[in-house]
Amino acid sequence: MTAVIEARELTKRYRRTTALDAVSFDIEADTIYGILGRNGAGKTTAMSLLTAQSLPTSGTVRVFGEDPFENARVLSRLCFVRENQKYPDDATARHALRAARLFFPRWDQALADRLVEDFRLPLRRTVKKLSRGQLSAVGVIIGLASRAEVTVFDEPYLGLDAVARQLFYDHLLADYAEHPRTVLLSSHLIDEISDLVERVLVIEEGSILLDATTDEARGLATGIVGDAAAVEPLIGGREVIHRESLGRVTAVTVLGTLDDRERRQVAEAGLDLSPVSLQQLVVRLTQHSSPGAGRAGSAASPRPDAAVERTIR
Repeated sequence: MTAVIEARELTKRYRRTTALDAVSFDIEADTIYGILGRNGAGKTTAMSLLTAQSLPTSGTVRVFGEDPFENARVLSRLCFVRENQKYPDDATARHALRAARLFFPRWDQALADRLVEDFRLPLRRTVKKLSRGQLSAVGVIIGLASRAEVTVFDEPYLGLDAVARQLFYDHLLADYAEHPRTVLLSSHLIDEISDLVERVLVIEEGSILLDATTDEARGLATGIVGDAAAVEPLIGGREVIHRESLGRVTAVTVLGTLDDRERRQVAEAGLDLSPVSLQQLVVRLTQHSSPGAGRAGSAASPRPDAAVERTIR
């Protein structure tokens, strides 16, 4: 795949805080990424650097092979939509959309009009009087209708209710299928976007913890479902990152993969292998990487197996 963004030894410091610490990664063309991690992990800092909203302390960013900072050729091909986007006090939703139409050369007005109707956005209302959900809709509409070759959504859709968020996901997938581009989604709603994203970048404490396809990430853990009495002997010595029980039936997710012998044992015991929740995996991986992980009641918590260790950066 062709990399549209290349970050090399990218570092950003704010006084005594290192938000990003010498990270290197590529963002591939025509791919939907999930940028995942906890609050303060460095996600917004990374996206701000990639879209030339701020300058790195050290390291380089290349977008379409060029330095994006104050580079009109590059910036017109980028769209960065953030939750706390600022607008002039007297600007209406209509003004915001008209300004975006002037900036983005691939802007699709017909799509914008459909989105305004679907999200029920009051165009004549000033932005400062919009509800949080309506303000989120402004950002979502701009991000989708811009059809920018690289579009970054830094959780602007969190103000939307469940119905409106599903509208956003549906529109994103439908338009992406017809007009492929690179999309970066930062979200804490990992399970909601897990079927949308093709690759995940997990950032933890300013470092890249995981850079993999969604399928590769899910392959770092294994789900087993069946009779509890049969499940327990098979998971001995493995770290259970999630467990649910209903009567005698237990569903567990264990960190690591099963070898051929273990898979035969699962089949012989009448158990099933189940898909792994991306959210469960990300939560547990970030817990592993945190200072003091394994303390506070979990001192015996084992490390991930060797295959997982090789994939975690």
